[in-house]
Amino acid sequence: MQDILIDTPSVRSVIHCGSGAFEEYAPKISGKGIFVITDSNVFKIYGELISGTFKGAAVHVIRAGEASKNYNVLLGILRHMISAGMTRSSVVVALGGGVVGDIAGLAASLYMRGVRIVQIPTTLLSQVDSSVGGKTAIDLDGVKNVVGTFYQPQEVIVDPMFLKSLPRREIRCGLGEIIKYGALDGKIYDMLVSCRNLSDQDFAERITLPCIQHKADVVTGDERDTGGARKTLNLGHTTGHAFELYYKRKSHGEFVLIGMYYEIFIAERLGKIEKDYADSLRKLIAKVIGRVPSYADAEKAACVAKYDKKNDVQSRVSIVAPCTRGRCQEIVLPIEQYAALIGECAAKLRG
Repeated sequence: MQDILIDTPSVRSVIHCGSGAFEEYAPKISGKGIFVITDSNVFKIYGELISGTFKGAAVHVIRAGEASKNYNVLLGILRHMISAGMTRSSVVVALGGGVVGDIAGLAASLYMRGVRIVQIPTTLLSQVDSSVGGKTAIDLDGVKNVVGTFYQPQEVIVDPMFLKSLPRREIRCGLGEIIKYGALDGKIYDMLVSCRNLSDQDFAERITLPCIQHKADVVTGDERDTGGARKTLNLGHTTGHAFELYYKRKSHGEFVLIGMYYEIFIAERLGKIEKDYADSLRKLIAKVIGRVPSYADAEKAACVAKYDKKNDVQSRVSIVAPCTRGRCQEIVLPIEQYAALIGECAAKLRG
């Protein structure tokens, strides 16, 4: 096992990584009241583990899926926290994937103006990305993650044992964020290129630690996304989020990969990326999801990106695109040009 620290002005957060981390650290979570938030899928598999580890804790189960990231579910959590008698010294435990982590973190940041939270991610995506860094959110009026806070967890417990119960699609979802890290970090990129089977569980365990370390380094230097460094973590997400909200048929990680593919095309058309490097990233994407969808109404879907929180005004779209090994850059385009390029990429995929 290995500990990774995030030392920010708001909190000193520790991430426990490795086999046995749950057994070692989960029973040590202490507070006058423990409030566990999980989802229906996780509770079916780990309900007994939850009750056995957090004896006497209040447990709130939300329906699995992105649709639960809304204000009604959030208010339901807060009402249950009141009825369970949670106080300022209580601890929220978010045990689940990215949806659970996002909404539980937001609830913890709001309840009595902030109670401690421990993240225990159970999916590959949440282990390598969403549980780390303190971003919390719900969706509102068709805009993803538009209501949220920066609120660092006290601890994150990352144990690969949870990956054993994941379906193949959840592994693909996590690989979306992992390939993103490969485009940001040369060493992670080399690990990905040299791996024959990206879906292998042993590889997933090996790649998790460097991805977490990369994000921890970025968050330590730019906790609240004000210095520019943290914006790089949105690589593939502008178009990915737009497609995710418009089409809704794939997982978040799959849409990140699709978004990355389209944004690589934009970078290539604008002369911002080396062709060999672009081709190598496309090969990695294809290894995970196969053929990238050639959406017939891609230009219309792309217009959803004008609501992305990275934009300074709605008439311009900000994307983060890879350029060379381990380096990326921000590209800001008028919405009309961005949508046209997205449509051009879709047409090329169809042709």
